[in-house]
Amino acid sequence: MSKKIKVAVYARVSMKSERMYHSLEAQQEYYKQLIRERTDWELADIYVDYGTSGTDIQKRGDFRRMLSDCEAGKIDIIIVKSVSRFARNTLELLQTVRH
Repeated sequence: MSKKIKVAVYARVSMKSERMYHSLEAQQEYYKQLIRERTDWELADIYVDYGTSGTDIQKRGDFRRMLSDCEAGKIDIIIVKSVSRFARNTLELLQTVRH
């Protein structure tokens, strides 16, 4: 049996509202199902920043926790709804992806 790929999910919304909260829940459920359908994937963790801007990594606690888990070898792949959910600051995005 081959080693499974450890997949993390990252979700973020910048505004705190009931509609956005439901969007986060829907994203998480979609990705959990996607990972369950892949026999070669396993869920590493789900990281969520609720009501925080994507322009400053320092203000996103779960994002920083996710990066630490990547450095610790707990994550092979990160899936996210769109690149704007991952980062809004182009320089931080490029630095993070390269890291």
